[in-house]
Amino acid sequence: MLFKDGSLLGFLKNIVEDPFCKDVVVRSEELESSKLKSTCCLTREVHPSNGLFNTSTIFNSYVEMPLRPQLVKGNMQLFSVEQHRSQALEAHAASFATFKVPGNDQPCTLIGFATKSFNAGQIVSKLHVIELGSNPGRLTFYLMMVGLYLEEVPMDSICGLNGWKLSKLECGMMVYIQLGSRATSGSLGLKIRKPGFTKKQADLFFPPDFADDFPVAMQISHKYGLIYVITKLGLLFVYDLESASAVYRNRISPDPIFLTAEATSIGGFYAINRRGQVLLATVNEAAIVPFVSGQLNNLELAVNLAKRGNLPGAENLVVQRFQELFAQTKYKEAAELAAESPQGILRTPDTVAKFQSVPMQSGQTPPLLQYFGTLLTRGKLNAFESLELSRLVVNQNKKNLLENWLAEDKLECSEELGDLVKTVDTDLALKIYIKARATPKVVAAFAERREFDKILIYSKQVGYTPDYLFLLQTILRSDPQGAVNFALMMSQMEGGCPIDFNTITDLFLQRNLIREATAFLLDVLKPNLPEHGFLQTKVLEINLVTYPNVADAILANGMFSHYDRPRIAQLCEKAGLYVRALQHYTELPDIKRVIVNTHAIEPQALVEFFGTLSREWALECMKDLLLVNLRGNLQIIVQNILSNWGVDQCVKLFEQFKSYEGLYFFLGSYLSSSEDPDIHFKYIEAAAKTGQIKEVERVTRESNFYDAEKTKNFLMEAKLPDARPLINVCDRFGFVPDLTHYLYTNNMLRYIEGYVQKVNPSNAPLVVGQLLDDECPEDFIKGLILSVRSLLPVEPLVDECEKRNRLRLLTQFLEHLVSEGSQDVHVHNALGKIIIDSNNNPEHFLTTNPYYDSRVVGKYCEKRDPTLAVVAYRRGQCDEELINVTNKNSLFKLQARYVVERMDSDLWEKVLDPDNDYRRQLIDQVVSTALPESKSPEQVSAAVKAFMTADLPHELIELLEKIVLQNSAFSGNFNLQNLLILTAIKADPSRVMDYINRLDNFDGPAVGEVAVEAQLFEEAFAIFKKFNLNVQAVNVLLDNIQSIERAVEFAFRVEEDAVWSQVAKAQLREGLVSDAIESFIRADDATQFLDVIRAAEDANVYHDLVRIHSHANVANLQNVGDRLYDEALYEAAKIIFAFISNWAKLACTLVKLRQFQGAVDAARKANSSKTWKEVCFACVDAEEFRLAQICGLNIIIQVDDLEEVSDYYQNRGCFNELISLMESGLGLERAHMGIFTELGVLYARYRPEKLMEHIKLFSTRLNIPKLIRACDEQQHWKELTYLYIQYDEFDNAATTIMNHSPDAWDHMQFKDVAVKVANVELYYKAVHFYLQEHPDLINDLLNVLALRVDHTRVVDIMRKAGHLHLVKPYMVAVQSNNVSAVNEALNGIYVEEEDYDRLRESIDMHDNFDQIGLAQKIEKHELLEMRRVAAYIYKKAGRWKQSIALSKKDNLYKDAMETASQSGDRELAEELLVYFIEKGKKECFASCLFVCYDLIRPDIALELAWINNMVDFALPYLLQFIREYAGKVDELVKDKLEALNEVKAKEKEEKDVIAQQNMYAQLLPLALPAPPMPGMGGAGMAGGFVPPPMGSMGMPPMPPFGMPPMGTY
Repeated sequence: MLFKDGSLLGFLKNIVEDPFCKDVVVRSEELESSKLKSTCCLTREVHPSNGLFNTSTIFNSYVEMPLRPQLVKGNMQLFSVEQHRSQALEAHAASFATFKVPGNDQPCTLIGFATKSFNAGQIVSKLHVIELGSNPGRLTFYLMMVGLYLEEVPMDSICGLNGWKLSKLECGMMVYIQLGSRATSGSLGLKIRKPGFTKKQADLFFPPDFADDFPVAMQISHKYGLIYVITKLGLLFVYDLESASAVYRNRISPDPIFLTAEATSIGGFYAINRRGQVLLATVNEAAIVPFVSGQLNNLELAVNLAKRGNLPGAENLVVQRFQELFAQTKYKEAAELAAESPQGILRTPDTVAKFQSVPMQSGQTPPLLQYFGTLLTRGKLNAFESLELSRLVVNQNKKNLLENWLAEDKLECSEELGDLVKTVDTDLALKIYIKARATPKVVAAFAERREFDKILIYSKQVGYTPDYLFLLQTILRSDPQGAVNFALMMSQMEGGCPIDFNTITDLFLQRNLIREATAFLLDVLKPNLPEHGFLQTKVLEINLVTYPNVADAILANGMFSHYDRPRIAQLCEKAGLYVRALQHYTELPDIKRVIVNTHAIEPQALVEFFGTLSREWALECMKDLLLVNLRGNLQIIVQNILSNWGVDQCVKLFEQFKSYEGLYFFLGSYLSSSEDPDIHFKYIEAAAKTGQIKEVERVTRESNFYDAEKTKNFLMEAKLPDARPLINVCDRFGFVPDLTHYLYTNNMLRYIEGYVQKVNPSNAPLVVGQLLDDECPEDFIKGLILSVRSLLPVEPLVDECEKRNRLRLLTQFLEHLVSEGSQDVHVHNALGKIIIDSNNNPEHFLTTNPYYDSRVVGKYCEKRDPTLAVVAYRRGQCDEELINVTNKNSLFKLQARYVVERMDSDLWEKVLDPDNDYRRQLIDQVVSTALPESKSPEQVSAAVKAFMTADLPHELIELLEKIVLQNSAFSGNFNLQNLLILTAIKADPSRVMDYINRLDNFDGPAVGEVAVEAQLFEEAFAIFKKFNLNVQAVNVLLDNIQSIERAVEFAFRVEEDAVWSQVAKAQLREGLVSDAIESFIRADDATQFLDVIRAAEDANVYHDLVRIHSHANVANLQNVGDRLYDEALYEAAKIIFAFISNWAKLACTLVKLRQFQGAVDAARKANSSKTWKEVCFACVDAEEFRLAQICGLNIIIQVDDLEEVSDYYQNRGCFNELISLMESGLGLERAHMGIFTELGVLYARYRPEKLMEHIKLFSTRLNIPKLIRACDEQQHWKELTYLYIQYDEFDNAATTIMNHSPDAWDHMQFKDVAVKVANVELYYKAVHFYLQEHPDLINDLLNVLALRVDHTRVVDIMRKAGHLHLVKPYMVAVQSNNVSAVNEALNGIYVEEEDYDRLRESIDMHDNFDQIGLAQKIEKHELLEMRRVAAYIYKKAGRWKQSIALSKKDNLYKDAMETASQSGDRELAEELLVYFIEKGKKECFASCLFVCYDLIRPDIALELAWINNMVDFALPYLLQFIREYAGKVDELVKDKLEALNEVKAKEKEEKDVIAQQNMYAQLLPLALPAPPMPGMGGAGMAGGFVPPPMGSMGMPPMPPFGMPPMGTY
């Protein structure tokens, strides 16, 4: 029995621990000592620090020692899985262990093994404990270089490690490491390795009686650090793991032990002996330490065991050792000892005080901190230690250390520790309180943090009951809203609220917290219980007095029904809530007093209230309303009457007082819900008499319930100035002629034009017809028609005009349409009729116009000109009409030409029908005119075929003679000549010979055979002779005419061997042997020599036989052998075939003799496929399957013969032998694909269990299509699917899986196949398949196919199946594609689930859906948020009015204002303002002014506010508007000033430039004067001569020295 990884441990535990299995033992047979005792495999995963071994495995076996039979030799193999290296050691038992050496944080991996061997004549037994993966106790070197770090590599083992090459130089201690071709040197540093485990060994002492005993198992207790060595004869050795010191030895079983397993939980081991007993051995924790310290006198080992296993018995030793270390000032060692003290005997306040008492040395860590540090590294501190350490940390303000230690669970939490930490961190203190379960402190902390909800949760968890009243009062002082939440949480406690609701309410009211008290009561009073009536009244009272709108909302919700209704009614009336007061009052005087305040009551609410009153009370209230304000309350009364009285009574009442206005108002409110024709008519009448022409027009246009005739007559009598209502009635109900007559007689021609042009152009023909009847001028009618043009329906217009014989009236209109490119068939029909009537070259129109209807125009022409009708019918291929008109008018020539040209078999069948009275006339015209005129072979062929189909042979002959025998284009046609002769053979044989002689281009062989079948032998002989078919000709003479003489004569004439051969055979049959021999000789034919010999022997004409023998030379051994074989003389034939080495015939002969072995040998020499098959099949029949297999292996290597062999075997039921043959053929050198495929087919038929394995092994060598057919026939669906996948036929694979899912379906495989199919339809078939059989996985499939399927079609499939919700995850995943169907489906699901958040998100992110349809669907939804979404959709779609109307209906005024603002429509915004004014929503009015600030005109806002006394609410808007405009004016003024400043600055700059120029000009007079010119006196110049102005030279005058004139300022 083999066990892995501790399964044996579980097995043994079950046996030991199960109370029902205490007496169960395991039996096993004892193995003989001279044989191999046992083999075990022990595996343990190792993680050494240096990575030398990652996984090690020990293979241990026991083998007899040849020199000492009584001593068993043990061999161990240590194997490194990572490095794939092994090391052989001599050992009997071994085990792995991990051990942490003091001073080294990383655990060492140890292996212990026990040996017993013969050395130098002595038996040596040893226990070894060594460390794996390192060489302990050695100095190691490390090399630091750029990009490379090699750590702790021993100098004597570094060479060759992991591919490194190391050369070591003694001089200078320089190490060179070469990696590849690059050598790098670096500085060498010396490093002392952390302490490792030192190799240990100890002797195993076997008593003399157990000299031949040896270890069979080793177990290491990781709990106690002990090694258990168990021997074959039941000895137990116990050693210390760390020191390899012997601890204990005893015999635990009198019977040999053969198997052990570690008992991890108790630190022992399980063992099974030969008797089947299960043994459990472990350490006696109370006795082992005293035993080691007392009897073994090993104090150090005793202390180590106690510390390692936390064992009792070493307390005095530990305390004594601690005191010694403390006295020696070895505080670190003392701290470690205290931390590791067994059972924590030294971890006391005294120890802490002792460390505290030690004075601190400068530059050294205080002993107390060393102690605490040691404890922290070892584990968790107790409560006292945690408190003392935290005090030190808090004093040093190192809170982060506390947080880390608490996170690592190093400290034991207590209330005192929390109090200490609270001084520095309340959050951390709360965590400590919770861990320490200091409940009062936790509650207080939550209260201080205002986390009141956590108080109740925590109290419930720990079962604590706090003072709720005190807590509530405390919370009220600091956080009223928190107090509300806390009170609500108390009200929801399982045992009921610990404080009375009224008390809680009073606490709120005492502090004037009305809103908080209301919120609390509204929540706790939701159940609406009778005992809460007082509280219901209370909450309504306080709100009616302080916040009436809140009380109104509470009453509107209808959540209370047990309060004091009269008291609340009075308070409602005082608060101005008249509707609520009316709902609560029960006395008529009270109701009458309140109801007259209609200015403050919504009309709808008033109407609803009237609906609750009795008839008498309602009348009394209406009287008071009429007394107060008759006209103002008329609308309310009308609505009230509507809801309480009958309609007939109301109508009579208003008619009695002739109050058409009241009747108009009343019926207007009732009209939309009524289908009574009389009500609709009376409403039309009232509206007409009150001047509401637009309403009359609307009702006549939209209503479907009024009496059309009655309404028409009333409107005609009323003679309204606007004829549109009458137009609506007459247009909708078919009174167009009456309407036209009325409008024409009343001279309302513009309404006629408007009706035809704008209302209903399709009724223009009726209008034109009536105008023609009314003798309206043609000019008006033509203008009316031309004004409509292409919108006018032509066909009814033509019918109306044609009925009145006024068709020419439309000539201009039709020509205009044609000139515009109209292709309407009715247009061209009408135009054609006009042309025919006017005889304006109608044939040209009928043949060239492609648009008219041939049947219509042809019918029109029949009575006028039948030839024109034929032209029209021919153009439209109107067969039946053309045949009828030509028959009726005897136009058979035209009919014949048409039938021939049509080449239609159905038409030919119809005209050649025997029931056709005109068939003869048609045939005459076809024969005489139509076909002779035709030049088309197809037409001739169709005609001939039609005659043949109609079974008219004589007519066909007549036709063909006309075509073939006369000089026509088809005289030499091959098919027609054949047809003529064949028809004559069947119908008139007397003409056949004449046709044969006159015709040359026909199929002689085929016609000759037909003539023979028709017994026209002379004609057949003539045909064969004409075409030099001499053999057929002589056969006719011999077989049919039976004239040997004519045949001999014919043979002499043609002198052909084949002819002579036929003659000879006939002579031989007639007994003319000599003549036959002569003929055979002439034919040089020796094939019939046996028959000739037999006939010669019978006739006794041997001399002739000699002639034929000498001529044929057939007397040879081969023929003799064949003759012997045929005569079944197999022994003789065997000798001859063997003599002439004809191995193939020899093999066949041996088969006949049933000498199969010889037949196989002969077949091997013949090496012919045919021979192999004959021998093989014979062996199969004889059940010599071994020989058959030898033959078969030589056959199946030929692809062509493989299937024949397989069929032969299978037909005889030799299935196993055939499979064996094919399996043997797989190993042949010439094995081909056919062998592998055929074997797969055989497996599919006879051994399906081997099929899948065969396919997987040889999938590349199979003819997959053939094997696919076999698997399909045998219904191996799983294998068939696999083959389809291998052959890349993914479509077929998917189809097979779906059609045969019980056998072939696998979800992962199907997903892989589905994404590769080419046929898109399979995607949707897969969806149907998963929907029916695996709906839970359909989303997984659709996610795979998401990129390939049409999401719209998938949604349609799921919708039709009614499982759209099933694929919601898929639709969410693909909604990013923005597909309309997906969006609409998901939106529909969200509507059904009332998930308005997701619906709004879907609408925002994906806009491809029917937005209006969705909005219409949910605009009447019972959920407010859904209706809000509908308004949002309307807003997105730009339907601002509908969105605003819906928002107003649900009182969502903010949404309405935002919609109006986004619309940018000033009219909508101002209408919304008016609505708020009408509803008295002053605050909404003010808000709308700001939301729609950019749209509302200030004059409109101010006007509305002033008229409705809302100036105060409009004042902020006006202030803002004035401020904005003032700012704009300021900006304009500022811009103007800046512009002026810029102009001034520019002018100043120009002046500065000019002044700069003048500065240089002013310096010129200071220069010396120029010398005088000759002839001029200096005095003259000095006298102030001024030169003449420049203007005299045609230039403008310039000032002196070029300076500009100085202007005055």
